[in-house]
Amino acid sequence: MGKFPLAEAEVLVLANELTSGLANNTTIYPTPPVTTANLTTLTSALVAAQNALTEAKALSEAATSAKLAALEAMAEAMKKDLRYAENTVDYDNEKLKLLGWSGRKPQTPMPAPGQTLELVVVEQGEGWVSLAWKKPISGGTVSVYKIYRRQRPAGSWMETAASIEREYTLTDQTRGTEWEYRVVASNKAGDGMASNIVLAVL
Repeated sequence: MGKFPLAEAEVLVLANELTSGLANNTTIYPTPPVTTANLTTLTSALVAAQNALTEAKALSEAATSAKLAALEAMAEAMKKDLRYAENTVDYDNEKLKLLGWSGRKPQTPMPAPGQTLELVVVEQGEGWVSLAWKKPISGGTVSVYKIYRRQRPAGSWMETAASIEREYTLTDQTRGTEWEYRVVASNKAGDGMASNIVLAVL
């Protein structure tokens, strides 16, 4: 048993084949419940509706383009007047409010990042270790992550690498040494709080 198509184009193809087949085989199919004339009329109505929709879409696209062009022209004209107003009153907020506008907002200094989170040793081998961590959930945008290490138990922390990603593999690490690692998020405002410390014996 055939399966009736779902796609509109396939329905139209089947309609044409059905109409033609009924018209050419009246001996086999003498009295179909919907005559070939009616099928032809219905097919023509569908094609007309398709054409009307295509024309409507074209008109809609043209109207949308015209609207966007009008909006852009209006916005550019408004920006010119607003720049004129800003310069005329030297960004006086009270006077610019008369136009529904405001002057320059005072710049807010970018804060330093928050604490780097969940530092872990992903993998390690002889003389190398791969670290991964999560970004801070507070503070300013991170520009770079600084990776520090120190020798256990009481060595001094030394910056050993930097990464813009949240993972890094350190190589050429002294073998047979207990190293502690931590990561600090940083930007132009300063450094955030150091992450937790992880231990690796390479």
